[in-house]
Amino acid sequence: MGRLSAFACLALSMTLVGAYTALSKPLSAAIPVFLLLWLRFAIGGLAMPHWLKKPADEAPLARRTHALLFLESFLGNFLFSICMLFGVSMTSALSAGVIMAAIPATVAVLSWIFLRERIGGRVWLAIACAVCGVALLAWSKQAGTPTAAGSHPLLGNILVFCSVVCEAAYAVIGKALTGKLSPRRITSLMNLWGFALSTPLGLYAAWHFEFAALAPASWLLLLFYALAASVWTVWLWMTGLKRIPANLAGVFTVMLPISASTVAVLVLHESLSATRLLALAIASLGVVLATLPNGRAAAQTSTTNIH
Repeated sequence: MGRLSAFACLALSMTLVGAYTALSKPLSAAIPVFLLLWLRFAIGGLAMPHWLKKPADEAPLARRTHALLFLESFLGNFLFSICMLFGVSMTSALSAGVIMAAIPATVAVLSWIFLRERIGGRVWLAIACAVCGVALLAWSKQAGTPTAAGSHPLLGNILVFCSVVCEAAYAVIGKALTGKLSPRRITSLMNLWGFALSTPLGLYAAWHFEFAALAPASWLLLLFYALAASVWTVWLWMTGLKRIPANLAGVFTVMLPISASTVAVLVLHESLSATRLLALAIASLGVVLATLPNGRAAAQTSTTNIH
């Protein structure tokens, strides 16, 4: 796979994450969070049972690889979803957008600490563009709707920030896994761990839930959420990450808040002001800076062991 194809996979993955994050707000209002998670992993597992089969050329999974798979699923799937779903329901879209703008910088710092990846000046500039652009987008006067009565913005902001850290850890640990397993195997094994983690609370929530009262539109939205969150985004991200260093891949997480904002505009009919257009341009400039060829830096490879 070439660099441009890898970049496309990373960007599309984070775009889908942003889309289902925005659409999860009405979904979490219709379905309890833990039941929503359990159904997501169940549907995802039904969609890719053939991906679980161990390829003939794959070495037996070492204990360290098992631990990394568990951490990747626990932080990147299970805990990220819990923090984001509860956080977005408690705070405003404005606050969530500002906090999510910290994802690229968080990925770069974690990749520098744990993967010993060198962060060049262009990547730092790209990170700065991403953070500034999305922060401007979020702070725009028309960036979101007021916080609903009865919500808890401080707790919601803390939970959204926790999801930022989880998403950054997901990117860094994923880089270590792509050196050992195929993207399909990583995706299916992560989903299996997510299903195991969510089953106890999911079954309890299912016992008290009236499935017959769920509207057909909610079922369709659930299907999209499950396939996007458990299958498409993970496979796309791992496919791109196999070719690209984690600190550079982290820049593409800027697509998450941009996508979430775009979905809010199209679905919630929020107006797209000149300030928001400027913010999108600045954030997009960060992606351009990160993806331009850069001689030896472009060919730099990273250590795939977490120390």
